[in-house]
Amino acid sequence: MKKLDIIYEDKELIVVNKPTKLLTISDGVTNRTLYSMVSDYVKKQHKQNKIFIVHRLDKDTSGIVVFAKDEKIKHELQNNWNSIANREYIAILDGKLKTKKGVFKDYLIEDKNHLVKVTDKKTDMYSETEYELINYYSNYTVVLINIKTGKKNQIRASFSNIDKPILGDKKYGSCRNNLGRLCLHAYKLTLQFNNKEYVFETKIPQDFNKFILKKGRKVLNGEEVKEIKYKKKKKDKKKKKK
Repeated sequence: MKKLDIIYEDKELIVVNKPTKLLTISDGVTNRTLYSMVSDYVKKQHKQNKIFIVHRLDKDTSGIVVFAKDEKIKHELQNNWNSIANREYIAILDGKLKTKKGVFKDYLIEDKNHLVKVTDKKTDMYSETEYELINYYSNYTVVLINIKTGKKNQIRASFSNIDKPILGDKKYGSCRNNLGRLCLHAYKLTLQFNNKEYVFETKIPQDFNKFILKKGRKVLNGEEVKEIKYKKKKKDKKKKKK
């Protein structure tokens, strides 16, 4: 089991970088989870310490997960999550995406096999997913994703619906698994909380960049890409928490 990768910690929050193939919380069968690892970590500091889940990532998705150290903080965050948390992902798609940017505004349903699908009917699972193409090549596309809602599998279902599933996502139609993992990573989260702006960020996974280098990708302007890079938004001089 990999060592816990802590991005940020204070008296109220602990933010970690979850590896792929690890459950956020137990499914009733698997006990070793991100939650159990973070719980063990805080209890080593003091046996009475507790943590509370604010949100979660799918087992096969890697990236940023926020835990609260107090139940009241947990509820404050959860009750306003979509308005205070800006969640950004990077993904490699199985297929060449033709549009440079766009937004999915989809209604979702979940079938008896727990597969989430896009439907034409209005449901209580409305999802909104923005995307921007940053690299593409013969059979793959690298995109940045910003989700406005936090519905189960919304990214995976929306891209699968246009026949461009996440690379390695067999459940949603990917025929290839070049990296031996789901190629979806929650790399950045900006949080407005307690009158402060917190910006949590991780590095792009090494296996993503190794794959890009191996395939000799080209960016949109035709220049060679040695690794995935993204443009950081220019900011006024504000406090940045890490």
